[in-house]
Amino acid sequence: MEIPMPAPICLIENSPAGELRVQQEALQVLAEISQPVVVVAIAGLYRTGKSYLMNKLASKRTGFSLGSTIQSHTKGIWMWCLPHPRRAGHTLVLLDTEGLGDVEKGDAKNDTWIFALAVLLSSTLVYNSLGTINQQAMDQLHYVAELTERIKVKAEGRGGRQEGKDSAEFVRFFPAFVWAVRDFTLQLELDGREITEDEYLENSLKLKPGSSQRAQLYNLPRECIRQFFPARKCFVFVQPADRTGLPRLEELREDELDSKFREQVVLFCHHIWETSQPKTLLGGHVVTGALLGNLAVTYVDAIRSGAVPCMESAVLALAQIENSAAVGEAVAVYEEQLERRAALPTESVQELLEVHAQCEREALRAFMARAFKDDDRRFQGELMHRLEEQKQELCRRNEVASSDRCKAALLELSDELDDRISEGVYSVPGGYQCFQDDQWHVVERYWQVPGKGAKAEAVLQEFLQSKEAVAQSILQTDEALTEKEKEMAAERARAEVAEREQQVLKQKEAELQQKREDQDRSYQENLRQLETKLEDERKKMLEEQGKMLDQKLKEQEALLKEGFREEAGRLENQIQRLQQQTEEIQKPSWIQSALGVLGDVATLVLPGFAGKAAGVVSSLVRRMF
Repeated sequence: MEIPMPAPICLIENSPAGELRVQQEALQVLAEISQPVVVVAIAGLYRTGKSYLMNKLASKRTGFSLGSTIQSHTKGIWMWCLPHPRRAGHTLVLLDTEGLGDVEKGDAKNDTWIFALAVLLSSTLVYNSLGTINQQAMDQLHYVAELTERIKVKAEGRGGRQEGKDSAEFVRFFPAFVWAVRDFTLQLELDGREITEDEYLENSLKLKPGSSQRAQLYNLPRECIRQFFPARKCFVFVQPADRTGLPRLEELREDELDSKFREQVVLFCHHIWETSQPKTLLGGHVVTGALLGNLAVTYVDAIRSGAVPCMESAVLALAQIENSAAVGEAVAVYEEQLERRAALPTESVQELLEVHAQCEREALRAFMARAFKDDDRRFQGELMHRLEEQKQELCRRNEVASSDRCKAALLELSDELDDRISEGVYSVPGGYQCFQDDQWHVVERYWQVPGKGAKAEAVLQEFLQSKEAVAQSILQTDEALTEKEKEMAAERARAEVAEREQQVLKQKEAELQQKREDQDRSYQENLRQLETKLEDERKKMLEEQGKMLDQKLKEQEALLKEGFREEAGRLENQIQRLQQQTEEIQKPSWIQSALGVLGDVATLVLPGFAGKAAGVVSSLVRRMF
């Protein structure tokens, strides 16, 4: 999709009064992006060249303002949305954050919130620092250590204890971490051997033994990075130009920049483009631009209210918004499909129901693709109800179209018959038989008319009934017939009327049965698509659990290797909890209970469905397990 965004705009303003505000212009841009978004945010001290790297990620020379003074130039969080250079059908969202540690600003609390928002909104977080990864650089990263105080994972009363302290829970939400070390002048060597940038980072994150306050202060930021950002990468960059060129960095030609620096920037951009994943919510639900905008509003509103942003609550709030939109989108898909497929009237109700089923299937796919965390199936139930109403309205429109066409056909075909009645043609001896022949001729020609639809029989019955009084009048005045013959003819007419009424009644009963069967089919289609969605969610959750378990086991192994047995022991509780959660997700009841909830909802939203749901669910569960 084309994103008309030639330059970055402010997403979250940090006002001079220290208030954070989401900008409407940015929300309008994001609202138009229905694609998955890969969100790359950069954070770090002010005047460390963050904006330059972001411009390179945008494949532009200019865009994010670099500034050329010692003051922090970027205020709040600025956003640039671009087509992703490597992932078709995805949008790259770049977030450039306000420089941290600006002494003129004098509000460390705001710095922490800016950093927290960068973490919460991104799928990859780039931390930008100068010089080397030393204790000073680690101390400057105290914002990571403060995250557990600034952000909650679970809502109050959920999970018993304060699970926000559990890094395993944070990892579910946190982005991949890239440390960009600027103006790096050291040799990448350790104990006389050459090492990689990643080895340099991991060596810098090693813990110091001991329980002294000094050791604890040394270890705290390192422990936080190791626990919260298990997916880590490091890049080092030499100084891009000499001191005279640095203030004019965005004006310099490529050949005026240090060649080693250019190579490092290319490697950095390639890594970000190739490895950064789409932003997802808990359970693997992919975030679109519109969803990202709602996420930003939810978090900033919580901060402005003085509350601690809760990731679980934010996801649930977003689910309400997104699931409501998913219902609307699904109904729109149904109507669009119906417009393409349905030519009313259809020849039969069954044919119409088959068209409805096709449209409903596509609508459900659209809903399932967008909806998430609809645990009580309230929104799926709402969609079932809306589509049932659509079906009823479709049947009504089909009947009206059929009735109108049939009546028009009979009006035209009986025109001559009506003229002959008006002219008294049948008011002669033998006139009744003549009338019967002419009327039968009208009926024969009527059945030859194509495209009459499902009301053909009922409308014909109404037509013949409308002529019954005339027929009886002609019969009684026909002098060619004896009283006995008239009585027999009247009896035959009554029998024919009764037979036609019986046919119409049988047709109505058959159509009612078809609609009941379609309701069962509709419910089973809902079950089938929900089962597929749940299986997909289970697969994603198990992958997520597996990654976290692997990361915890690796961290435990590293701690044991470094001699930190007590810290490794504390990780054991997290590892066991992850294993228990994995076992729960793998149980058949994980899906079975969700299908049962849908059965309960169906009895409420589908008329005449009560009592059927349990049997359908149990048979489906037997097939599954």
